[in-house]
Amino acid sequence: MDLHADYAPLFKALGDATRLKIIEMLSCGELCACDILECFEITQPTLSYHMKILTDCGLVKNRKEGSWIRYSNNTDLIEHIKNFWDNITTEQERCICKCAKKDNRCDL
Repeated sequence: MDLHADYAPLFKALGDATRLKIIEMLSCGELCACDILECFEITQPTLSYHMKILTDCGLVKNRKEGSWIRYSNNTDLIEHIKNFWDNITTEQERCICKCAKKDNRCDL
């Protein structure tokens, strides 16, 4: 399993300012689409597009409540992303940089 390849789509989904703001909004708890839409100057179809990207990659969960769809952050996955980020941004015993140094590549 290549964790870099597994996490790349998640970081790609987060590579948009609107989607980052949605994740931040959901950090305070579950919201319906209408509540999220009020905070942006976008159309409902545009919000649906962003929510589809966030839900398809698993960053956001949704549930139907009557005629409303309520969204929340997938806190388990977000915790895994935090751990992955911490691992790739701090020196580790099995770090890629150690392999490059050992092989005398790139004059590291």
